[in-house]
Amino acid sequence: MLDTSGRADILSFTTVSHPAPVPADVRSQAIASPRFGTVFTDHMVIIDYDADRGGWHRAQLTPRAPLQLDPATSVLHYAQEIFEGLKAYRHPDGSIALFRPAANAARFNDSARRMAMPELPEALFLDALRRLVEIDREWVQGGDGASLYLRPFMFASEAFLGVRPARQFKFVVIASPAGAYFKSGQAAVKIWVSRDYVRAAPGGTGAAKTGGNYAASLVPQAEGIAEGCDQVVFLDAAQRRWIEELGGMNLFFVFADGSVVTPPLTGTILAGITRDSLLTLLREEGLSVREEPYSINQWRADAMSGHLTETLACGTAAVVSSVGTVLDTEGAFTIGSGSTGQVAHTMREVLTGIQTGRRPDPYGWVMKL
Repeated sequence: MLDTSGRADILSFTTVSHPAPVPADVRSQAIASPRFGTVFTDHMVIIDYDADRGGWHRAQLTPRAPLQLDPATSVLHYAQEIFEGLKAYRHPDGSIALFRPAANAARFNDSARRMAMPELPEALFLDALRRLVEIDREWVQGGDGASLYLRPFMFASEAFLGVRPARQFKFVVIASPAGAYFKSGQAAVKIWVSRDYVRAAPGGTGAAKTGGNYAASLVPQAEGIAEGCDQVVFLDAAQRRWIEELGGMNLFFVFADGSVVTPPLTGTILAGITRDSLLTLLREEGLSVREEPYSINQWRADAMSGHLTETLACGTAAVVSSVGTVLDTEGAFTIGSGSTGQVAHTMREVLTGIQTGRRPDPYGWVMKL
C-alpha cells in the first residue's frame, strides 16, 4: 500500500459542496449499468496555473458544472491538452482504494513536458484525486466489475491567437462510474487492422496521453466499427509492418512455448500502466516476457500455425481482454479458439483481485484513501 501519511498539501483547497446532489435512488439507478463515460458524479476539481502569478494557484473542489471559455482559448486552436485515466475501487472492508495513482501522476508530467505544459506536483495530483473521491464516495460501488473512473486533464486556458506555449492552464478532475468498455460485450474482442492510417510517428506525440492521438484514431476506428470490430490496431508509420497498439490499449502476444512478446516503448506507443503491471504479473506466473517488435505478417502466420495461443489487449478501462479475431483487408484470422484464453483470464483475475482488495498486494500498487 502506498504511504500517504507524510503527504503535505501544496495548495489549500476551497471546497464547495453541491447544493443539490443527485438523490440516492437516482444515483443507484444511474450507476447500475452505465455506458462508459456517460454518467458523472456531483463534483469536480479545478486548479489554475498562471506563469505570471508564480504557477499553480486557486485549487477548488466544486459542484460539477460547465466550463466557461473565451472563443480564443488556446486549446481550441492549438490542442495543448493532456489527460489521464484511472479507477477507484470499493474494497470488501468498505474502504476505497486507487490503483497505482503515482504512476499516473508521473505519466501525466511526462505528457506535460512533451506538450510544452507545466508539470503538476505529484502530491497535488494525488491530493486532488483523494478529495474528489472522498466527497463523491457514494458513487463508488462494490461488487464484481464496479469502479469509479477518474479523468484528470489539463488544457491551455489562455485566450490568445499565436503559436507558442500558453502561459495559463487549468487542471481538472471529473469522475464517472464505469460500465462495460466494449459495447459488444463479447468474451473476446474483434480487431480491425488499419492499413491506411497511423496513430503516431517517430518524434511525434505517440508516447504522450494527449487528445490529438485519439482524434487521429477516430476515422480508422469508424472503419473498424463498420466492419463489426470493437477496436483498431495501428502499424508503425515508417514501414506499415510492425504492430504498435490499439486505439486505446496495449497488446501482448502469448505463444505455445510459454513466451510472451509485447511491442517495445520506442516513443510512438503510450506507456500503459496496465501494460507495466502485466509485465510484472506475467513474469510472476513464470512466463518469459520480451519487449520486441512483432509484425502483422508474423501475427497472422503464428495464429494460423497455432504457435500463437493468445493475444491480450490491456488498458485502464477494459483491464484485460482477449483478442479473438483479427480482420484485415487481406482477410481475417482467428487466435486460438477465438474466445477468452487462459492467460488472459488468469491475468484479469489477478489484476482485478489486487485492484479490488480481493487479493494481496505484494507490489505496493494500491493506495487506500
